[in-house]
Amino acid sequence: MDAVARLVAVEEIREVVLRYCRGLDRLDADLLRSAYLPGALDDHGVFVGDAAAFCDRVLESHRRYDASMHCVLNHLVELDGPDDARGEAYVLAHVLRRDDQGAPVHDAWWGRYADRYERRDGRWGIAHRVTVHEWTRREPLGRPMRADTDLFRQGTEDRGTGAVLGPAAFPARSAAERGDPGAPATAS
Repeated sequence: MDAVARLVAVEEIREVVLRYCRGLDRLDADLLRSAYLPGALDDHGVFVGDAAAFCDRVLESHRRYDASMHCVLNHLVELDGPDDARGEAYVLAHVLRRDDQGAPVHDAWWGRYADRYERRDGRWGIAHRVTVHEWTRREPLGRPMRADTDLFRQGTEDRGTGAVLGPAAFPARSAAERGDPGAPATAS
């Protein structure tokens, strides 16, 4: 395999893992499923079995959260051939949820995805995944930072919508919604 073909394969594999993360965080079933190949296996601790069934289960479980953010850190890919590869990606998953009393809580999960990838019909995907736990942390959410975060687009706006990438995922906002100082005030 020449150097350019190797780089293309590694980037395509890395995009598979990014599609998985975005699909889960945006509750986009099609995007999440596109990370796996037909017949793939997933060992996710609480679930071991067919990846398609895992996708259904994990999407349903993540609907109870206010938000989630899966961050892929170090991602090493070893090509075993033109259509076979192995990889390990560090993952830090953040989940915002409510505790039993309704108070906001931040759960953080550190671990790794140990993957085997295959290219079938010109498309790379996960053939087998083992999710490895390193450690977790739970803490109540403190006061928000000083920036007026309500002026930013909120993650809930495109969660579960199957939205496209980029700005087209969000409708245009009025000047008042953008926080323009000269915008007329609206009654609430």
